[in-house]
Amino acid sequence: MAAYPTVPHEQDHAPGARPGGAVRHPRWWERKGVRATALATLLALSGAVIAALVREQTGTEGFLVGLGLAVLPVPLLISAFRWLDRVQPGPWRNMLFAFAWGACAAALIAIVANSFATRWIETATADPRGADTIGATVIAPIVEESAKAAAVLLVFLFRRRDFTGVVDGVVIAGVTATGFAFTENILYLGNAFGTDQLSGTGPGFTSVTAATFFVRIVMSPFAHPLFTVLTGIGFGIAAAMAPERGRARRVLLPLAGLLCAMGMHAFWNGSSSFGEYGFFAVYAAFMVPVFGLVTWLAVYLRHRELRTVREVLPAYVAAGWLALPDPFALSSLKARRLAREYAAHYGGKEAATAVDEYERYATSLALLRRRGEKGRAGADFVVRERELLQAMWQRRGCAQPALAYASRTAAPVWVPPLYAGPPMGHGPAYNPYRY
Repeated sequence: MAAYPTVPHEQDHAPGARPGGAVRHPRWWERKGVRATALATLLALSGAVIAALVREQTGTEGFLVGLGLAVLPVPLLISAFRWLDRVQPGPWRNMLFAFAWGACAAALIAIVANSFATRWIETATADPRGADTIGATVIAPIVEESAKAAAVLLVFLFRRRDFTGVVDGVVIAGVTATGFAFTENILYLGNAFGTDQLSGTGPGFTSVTAATFFVRIVMSPFAHPLFTVLTGIGFGIAAAMAPERGRARRVLLPLAGLLCAMGMHAFWNGSSSFGEYGFFAVYAAFMVPVFGLVTWLAVYLRHRELRTVREVLPAYVAAGWLALPDPFALSSLKARRLAREYAAHYGGKEAATAVDEYERYATSLALLRRRGEKGRAGADFVVRERELLQAMWQRRGCAQPALAYASRTAAPVWVPPLYAGPPMGHGPAYNPYRY
C-alpha cells in the first residue's frame, strides 16, 4: 500500500487540475448529459405506460384511492434508508434513480411479464387456478426480483465510486423495492376499492380495501424491500472485494443474493396456500425474524463505518492532512451535525455545504484506506486517495474550525483555544469564515 501523500502547497490544488497527456473527447453517446437524458426519458415513458395500465385495471377513482393510500409508507421507508446511509451518504440522484426504476421500469416489466406468463400457463394447462398459483409462487418472484436487481446492477456498474460496500447495496436495493411496492400497492388497493364498489360495501373495517391496506401497508410495508435487500447484500459484498481478486466470487455473490431474494419472495407469496393460518405463521415465524436480523446487520455495519473513521483517520493527522480533533468529530454523527450547524451559523449555507462535503470525503477516505489495508483496494487506490485528500484540503478552512468546536462533544481531549469556538462574551463577532 502506498505511503501517505505529502501535504501540498495551496497552488498545487487548483480545481480541475489534471495530469498532462492526450485527452480523448467522448463520443456523443458517451456524454453524461446524453445518457442521463436517455435514462430519464426511458423512465418517464415507463411511468406513463405503467400509470395507464394501472388506471385501466382500477378505474380513475380506484387509481386515485390506491395512490393516496400507497404513498403513506414511502416517506418512512425512504427516511429509514437515508438514515442508514447517513455515515457515507450517496448522491440523491442515485436514490432518485433507484426509486424511479422500481416504481416505473421494474413495475412495468413485472406487470407485462407476469400477465403474459400466467396466460401462457393457463392456456397450456387449461387450469386457471393452477396458473395463478404458479404465477404467484414461481413466475412473479423471478420476474420481479430480476427487474428490481437491474437497478442495483446499473448503479454497481456505472456509479462504482458511490457503491463501495454492503450498506450501499442495502440502500439502493431497498429504495428500488420501495418504489416497486409503491406502484404495486396502487394496483392492489385500487382493485380492492373497485371490488367494494361493485359489492356495495361501504368504507369500514370489513371492506376489502381496509383488509388490503392492513396487510400491505400496516403489516408488511417492508416485504419487498426485505426481499431485494438480499440482492443488495450480495452486490455489496462483491463491491467490497478487491477487483483483481476473486472475479468468480464477485459474479456469484450477487447471483446468490438474487436467488435468496427470489426464494424468500416465493415463500412469502406461497404462504396463503399453507392453510388457514399459514400467512400469519410465515409472517411471525419467518418474515419478522429475518427483518430483525437484516435490520441488526445494517445498523451494525453503520456503526462499523464510524469505528473505521475513528481508527483510520489519525494516521492522516500525523501526516499533516487533518487537524487533531477531526477523527473524533467525524466518528460521531452528533458531532457532525453540530459542525454543520456551527458552520451554517457563522458562515452561511456555503460553509455548511463545505463542512458536509468534508465529512463525506473524509468517510470515503477512511473506508478506502481500510480496504487498502486489507488488500481490497483497486488499482486506482493512490489516485482516488489523492483526489479525496485534495478535495478535503480545499474545504479545510471551513470544516476544521467547525469540527474542532463539535469535537468537544465526542472527544475527551483538550481542544486548543484557537478552535474552541466563539469566546464567551464575544458571540457572533468571532467569525472564522469571515476571511
